[in-house]
Amino acid sequence: MRNISLIIRRVWKSAFMLTALSVLIVSGTQAQDAAEGRKIFKEKCTSCHALDRDLIGPALQTIVPTKSEAFLLKWINNAPAFIASGDKEAVEASKFNPNAEMTAFPSLTPEQIKSILAYVKVGEPKKADDPKNPAGSDEVSSFSIAGVVAIIVVSIIILVLLGRAVKMLERLILQKQGIVVEEDVKVPLSQGIGLLFKNKKFVFFFILCVAMVLGTFGWMGMWNTGVHTGYQPVQPIKFSHELHAGTNQIDCQYCHSGAFKSKNASIPSLNVCMNCHKQVQARDSHDGNISPEIQKIYNALGYDADKMTYDKSKEKPVEWIRVHNLPDFAYFNHSQHVVVAEESIRKAKGLKPNEPVCFACHGPVNTMQEIYQYSPLTMKWCINCHKETQLDMKGNAFYDKIIEAHEKIKKGEKLTPAALGGMECGKCHY
Repeated sequence: MRNISLIIRRVWKSAFMLTALSVLIVSGTQAQDAAEGRKIFKEKCTSCHALDRDLIGPALQTIVPTKSEAFLLKWINNAPAFIASGDKEAVEASKFNPNAEMTAFPSLTPEQIKSILAYVKVGEPKKADDPKNPAGSDEVSSFSIAGVVAIIVVSIIILVLLGRAVKMLERLILQKQGIVVEEDVKVPLSQGIGLLFKNKKFVFFFILCVAMVLGTFGWMGMWNTGVHTGYQPVQPIKFSHELHAGTNQIDCQYCHSGAFKSKNASIPSLNVCMNCHKQVQARDSHDGNISPEIQKIYNALGYDADKMTYDKSKEKPVEWIRVHNLPDFAYFNHSQHVVVAEESIRKAKGLKPNEPVCFACHGPVNTMQEIYQYSPLTMKWCINCHKETQLDMKGNAFYDKIIEAHEKIKKGEKLTPAALGGMECGKCHY
């Protein structure tokens, strides 16, 4: 009798550990695939595709289920070559939009493409009503909670089955020994629950489950602290990037000139707005009146549109709300990325020639009616980019200077910190 109980206990422990590990591995793999796929999709696919509607390309959640994985792997990797091979399905797929050719992504591995397909299948996590709630936290929490719940449910089922098996074996052994076994007496539910909580093993298991659930919520809360992906504050003047950068195709550096020559991208002064809006007043769409949003610019500058004069006594600053915030201890130099590393970033992110390098971090700004934080801007996100991006050093003056400095070191020549960028203002001034 004792040997049987020991064997069952060993089997129970092994089964529980195996089940728990299996559920964690499966749920963790699915979460990683979908999360990684979402990241790649946002970086490389959103300029042409959406999950639920047709853009330049078809709605992916509609078209992807109709294609085999083998076809999609070839199509996403190098669609032009696939079409050129004469494959009938590929040629037919290219007819969706004859004026736009599917971009080739030879740098994507089959695993990365499968991650994109996993994200397309799962879809975008529902965005919370609170704009401060980081986008993507629902995605993490759904998988994490599902994994914990699955472990608890499976564990309870195993415990019940093993308990019944133990009772059955004990009855059979007692019957063979000629001992009369009394039938189990049914007890009320409340009394049964009370007896259950007197069982030390059950109490331990219950406390363990509660600790796991609380630990999961605590981990998710800490992991997403300070991550503001999707943050979209209401600005004092409704400025549409979709209209200016998309429809009117105004270059990013026309307004954010600092991005190409300094640490900060800089918020454009209202004088830059007035270069156009002295004439452009959108009266046609406002019954002959100046657009209310353009009027806010005039009010801030003390500008009288009828007299075309400025009254400095009426000037007041526009209190823009910062969207992209980095911790005080983090240093990011815009010019170093968009000038020195522009070609490297373009290749790594798969940007088209007509797309500004800004899209790599800020996303498809030309499609945003109101600007929001597109990327997580976490240390992990930055480090992954630095680990994956291959430097394009050919014809780059910055790297030419580094190579020149290395040659001087080899020859034992004089080398000063100034030659290594030590005169840059950002080295000392944040």
